[in-house]
Parts: sequence; C-alpha cells; structure tokens
Amino acid sequence: MITGKEIIELGYRPSKWFKEAIEYANKHNLQGEALASYIKTIAPVTIEPFDKPLPFHKNITAETEAEMANVQQVFDTMNVLMRTPTLVKGVVMPDACPTGEVGQIPVGGVVAAKNAIHPAMHSADICCSVMMTNFGNISPKEVLDKAHSVTHFGGGGRPEFSDLPKDLEERIVANKFFDNQASLNLAKSHLGTQGDGNHFLFVGISKQTGETMMVTHHGSRGFGANLYTQGMKVAEMFRKDISPQTLPKNAWIPYDTNEGSSYWEALQIVRDWTKLNHTTIHNATLEKLKTDMVDRFWNEHNFVFKDEDLFYHAKGATPLDDKFVPDSKNGLRLIPLNMSMPVLIVKGQTTESNLGFAPHGAGRNLSRKAHKRTKANKTIEEVFAEETQGLDIRFFSNNIDVSELPSAYKDAHAVKRQMQEFGLGDVVDEIMPYGCIMAGDWEIDAPWRKKFKR
Repeated sequence: MITGKEIIELGYRPSKWFKEAIEYANKHNLQGEALASYIKTIAPVTIEPFDKPLPFHKNITAETEAEMANVQQVFDTMNVLMRTPTLVKGVVMPDACPTGEVGQIPVGGVVAAKNAIHPAMHSADICCSVMMTNFGNISPKEVLDKAHSVTHFGGGGRPEFSDLPKDLEERIVANKFFDNQASLNLAKSHLGTQGDGNHFLFVGISKQTGETMMVTHHGSRGFGANLYTQGMKVAEMFRKDISPQTLPKNAWIPYDTNEGSSYWEALQIVRDWTKLNHTTIHNATLEKLKTDMVDRFWNEHNFVFKDEDLFYHAKGATPLDDKFVPDSKNGLRLIPLNMSMPVLIVKGQTTESNLGFAPHGAGRNLSRKAHKRTKANKTIEEVFAEETQGLDIRFFSNNIDVSELPSAYKDAHAVKRQMQEFGLGDVVDEIMPYGCIMAGDWEIDAPWRKKFKR
C-alpha cells in the first residue's frame, strides 16, 4: 500500500492533495517510476519569487533629516515585497511608514496582485475606515457631548447594540470562514465600539459651509481580526504547496479556488459590518440630538479592492476611483491628518502613478515608544496642554496617550503638499477641528495590569 511517506520521499510537502493521490495510486497499483510520473502530473506547480523586485511608484519625498531613515525603510521593505510572484504593480503614498518585518507591506503602500488575495496585506484591522455625518447648523460641543455618551473605546465589547440585521447574520453563518461561534459573538458584542490605537471620533466645522460634521475612524474590531487569523492559516497552506520560497507574511489565497471565493465574500461581509458599526454610532448620536442628518458618506482605507482579475491591497491608502467604492454617491473621500488638523474632503482621478489611491492620513516617522522618549523631559500633562491648546480633546479612558498627540505623526502640511505634487486628489473642503475622542491609554486600568500593581 502506498502511503504519504512514499510521496514525501519523492520530495513533496505533506498537503491536502495527498489523500486523492494515495487513493488513485493504490487503486491503480502505481509504484516506482509510474508513481513518480503520476504525482508529477497532479502536484501543484511551484511558483518562485521574482529574481528582482518589480518597480513601484514613489509618491513620497523625505523633507527633513528625521524622515530620511523612515522613507528608506519604506523603500527597502517595498523592494522585498515587490518580489512576491503574484504582484504586477505598486505605489507608496506620502504618509508611508514601515510596519513589521522587512518585506511586509508598509502603511501607505498599495500593491495589485493577479488572482490572489494576501491577508497580511490588508492586516488584522480589516476595513479600517472613516465615516462623516453632516449635522447642519448645530453646536459642535453639543455633538461631541452626545457622541461621547453613545460611543465606546477600549478593549472588549458592549451589549447595547448586539442585534444584527437578519440578512447580515445569515451571510455570516453561511460563510465557511465564519463557521464558528466566536465570529458571530464578536460581530454582535463589538457592534458600536471603536477600539483603541489611532481610532477616533472627530467633530469639526466645514470650512465651506460652517456646518458641524462628525467623523469616526475604526475598523472591523475582533470580528475582522478573527477573519484575518483564519485567512492567514489558509494562505499559509497554499504557500507551502505553490510558493514555499515566498515569505510567510506574503502568502496568498488564489481567488479561483473555493477558499478564494469564500474569503472574498467574507471580506465583503466584514465591509458591510464595519459600515454598520459606523452607522450605529452616528445614528445613536442623531437620536440623542433629536435631529436628522444633512449628508453622510464613508470610505475604507485598509482593504482589498477588485478590478477584474486584479486585487488592489491598500494598507493605509484611500481609494479615489469610484470603481473601488461601490456605494459611493458623490466621489468624495475623507483623509484625516491628526487631531489638531482638518479632516480633508477630497476628489481625485486615477493615474498611472497613483493607481487610483491617495494617502489615508499622516503616518509616523517614529514608533510609539520612540516618540514617547522624545517627550521624556516634560510631563504628560505639559505635552498634552501644548499640543491640544484651543481644542476639546478627550480620552475615553481618562488616561492621556502621548503617542496619539499631533507630534507623534508626520508633518500634516508636508503630506498635503505632496498630495498636490504627486496628483493624489484635490481638496474640495476641510473639516476644521473642534475636538475629538480617542481611547487613550486604557490598559493602565485593565484588570490584568491592576492585578500586578497590588
């Protein structure tokens, strides 16, 4: 009897196709050269990484000495990334910054892959996105106060908004990537929450009309993170079979497989859930104010966008082209910068050098810890007072997070200049800042940390 051992001895990695091969080999009594010839016909074809990286458009310029190392790291990681054999083109944006190991897509990076979805290239925060609601001529403080009473930042979920639309729940349950109770529980319990890190709720005044507008920024929370975990496992199985020399972080799921089509549908479910999450918070604020909205639109900036057989992976990049935003009504997009700067409302056209994308905000030149060290000569309260003067800045946990203050990010003015220089969208309005809410350092009071403080 032929077993998997004989196939491994022929130089193949254990894989799910072994089962069919073993059954066929035993049924037809294949051995020796006959077995080797048969296995060769059914074993997946191995795809090698490119010998040299594909070229990519560099829509970024280092304007200060501090940015030079950051930009070089972005180029270094892109050069490794662009050897991935599914890729056909790529760009980096003015807010680009490296994240993770060399070869991993940077924040502000966009790459197009043929017939392939790379989970690590959209990352765990699937569909990180922004939504704007225009509240009309109403006090921004009143909007911020009411929004503060209905939103939620920090870890975990909340019970208030746990009812999902029936059709969305049915789609979740029917998808193989959500075939576990954890997915449904996370979809329900994390509804109406915004998480932590750089996620925010921003209130400001339209420069054009004087109307009060609210912008929320968050992703798909634990629901999306759970999909990412499942996707990476499946992508790794394919990588071992069809491209073992590709970096594990750049593994992919072929779209023309059952797994690929199911994963693509799962991404659309996550997108719909995330839009619902934004809408839940915005509508709850409207109800508290007892008023109606004037206008609303949204866009993701951390997702995978399909155009025929190409899959555009945007890791922190705003889609300008309407073909990437199926529910776009006006072609307008939101690009936040930092809490002390306006949220930009932009429109733009696809060009060869932008691939239909713009920046998603203002990235970092330094890590969170490195930035905090630059402020070590001042108290947290002093830094906060200097950088938020004249603004109503709140941290949901009541603990200031210095790594989210304006100086933690790249120069927003430079990002705007380079947007214009490289043709990355035209600013049609700006939401001038009044105030915002962020999670803050909520882990200071986390139960596990309190335990060790005793």
